[in-house]
Formats: sequence, structure tokens, C-alpha cells
Amino acid sequence: MSKFRKKGGKELPPISTASLPDIVFMLLFFFMVSTTMREVTFMVEIKLPTATELTKLEKKSLVSYIYVGEPLAQYQRTFGVSSRIQLNDQFANIGDIQDYVIAEREARSEEERPHMKTSLKVDENTKMGIVTDIKQELRKSAALSINYSSRQRVER
Repeated sequence: MSKFRKKGGKELPPISTASLPDIVFMLLFFFMVSTTMREVTFMVEIKLPTATELTKLEKKSLVSYIYVGEPLAQYQRTFGVSSRIQLNDQFANIGDIQDYVIAEREARSEEERPHMKTSLKVDENTKMGIVTDIKQELRKSAALSINYSSRQRVER
């Protein structure tokens, strides 16, 4: 019997990088589609209260958020430590809520306006007086569909 021998050393063939751009673009598109961008930079600290009976919002694009809580540490020197209202990316007063609701309503189409909701994200340690004032302003601006955001209570 004869033996077959290869001539030369045993070198590996070079790896083909022809499909590498396709893989990179496929990963790029996957992360672009699956990643959500934060819409608002939080300037107040919010720890949502817990609840047992929760329902999920149907269309989050029709929801306007009002954040209420203690300002973060970098804002406490300017705004103090008492609960503050945040509308979009800025602090606001009670009187600014009507203008905010009107601006949010004008940004929507005519068909979507009746389905708009206002969601209150309020820290669990916030006094109820500021929430009552916000509700009164929402009533004046005819924003009567209000949602209170909370987190699911974990049963142990």
C-alpha cells in the first residue's frame, strides 16, 4: 500500500469576509428596530406606588405624561426639595398645565383628540394637595381622561 502525502505545510485557507457587511447591517437593523429611545429626561425622582388592579394602556402615543416628585440632587439647589411638576423636559407650575394640555391636543389629529389620556406619574411620597391642584387644572382644560401610573405589587 502506498501512502498519500501532501506537499508543503498544513496551512488553513484564509477566512472569507465577503458576508461580513451583511451580518453587520443585519445586526444594526435589529438593534434599531428593537431599541426604544427615552423621550423625556427625568428631572424629578419618581418611585411609583404599588397597586393590585392594573390595566395596560392601549395606545401609548395618545398619552401625555405629567411627572411629579422631588427634584433630583443636581436641581435641588435651584428648585428646593419640595415636590415639583415636570412637563416634558422642564419644570412647570400649576398654571402651565392648561397650556401644556392645549399644546399636546393641537399636536394630534382631529380623530385622535377624543382618545387622548393624561397620565400622572407621581412619587409615592408626594402630598395629595399638588395632585388635587393638577386635577383641577386638567378639569379646566377639559382633559377629563386621567390615568395614574403605578407598578405591580409583588405577592410574597
